[in-house]
Amino acid sequence: MMSVSSSNMAISMGETPASQSRTRIAFPNAKVNLGLQVRKRRKDGFHDIESVFLPIGWTDTLEIEVLTEGEASALHAHGLAIPGAGSNNLILRAHALLSQEHTLPPVRFHLIKAIPMGAGLGGGSADGAFAINMLDTQFELGLSHTQREALAAKLGSDCPFFIRNTPAHVTGRGEHIHPIQLNLKGWWMVVLHPGVHISTPTAFAWVSPNDQRPSLSTFENSNPSDWSGTLHNDFTEAVTQRVPEVAQALKILQSMGAVFADMSGSGSAVFGCFPTEPDSDWRRTIPQGWSTWSGPMDH
Repeated sequence: MMSVSSSNMAISMGETPASQSRTRIAFPNAKVNLGLQVRKRRKDGFHDIESVFLPIGWTDTLEIEVLTEGEASALHAHGLAIPGAGSNNLILRAHALLSQEHTLPPVRFHLIKAIPMGAGLGGGSADGAFAINMLDTQFELGLSHTQREALAAKLGSDCPFFIRNTPAHVTGRGEHIHPIQLNLKGWWMVVLHPGVHISTPTAFAWVSPNDQRPSLSTFENSNPSDWSGTLHNDFTEAVTQRVPEVAQALKILQSMGAVFADMSGSGSAVFGCFPTEPDSDWRRTIPQGWSTWSGPMDH
């Protein structure tokens, strides 16, 4: 049992109590980066990036339970361990953020964490963004997509994408989102997480920004057979040189016959794209301690 608390918030890991009547459940999903360019460092310390974000079916489970007045809002977390203080968790921060402008009752969040952290899959960002959407729906706040995206941007750079949660060309530090169409019918993805955590600030220190490259916006209606030699993640070379497990994971995907394979975000998860579902024998080649997901790319 782990417990961290403050005057009005708490985070704990333990048994999930029986759901009460006023509840809502959702399944925050991961994303992968189809190409990732670090364009320039900003005066505020962030970086301008350009990428295509693709939602995938690797999910957490998040439930809201409305409490009575006088109780403390809380997060009960299960599954993968969540580091850090409870009040800093994006889910609780989402509730606190909305409470600044709306009168909300206390809530208890139940999170089953399955998306690996420090993997470049955006799982924590998805949890925070989904919390905003769920609170908006639960309490009938009537917020527009644009309003929810602006709130999500206050939580983190990747959070706004998960408000609409559709394939998108993403620029700025992640807050400028332009939905696009991709031709992914029939395509299959395998994601490997080699069980290592890569700090995002550390990874950014390994790359040099470059603002003199063609835009990724031209990949509208493309599919993985169009991406080799054109889509590129700026972090991949730097990370694979320093983290052998990531290099090994990419080699496994390439040996499986992936048409396109790369790292997501700043790592450490990697993904491969296949024209059909790969034979299930690939799972036997995965080292112990790694986690995996596979599924259709047009889910």
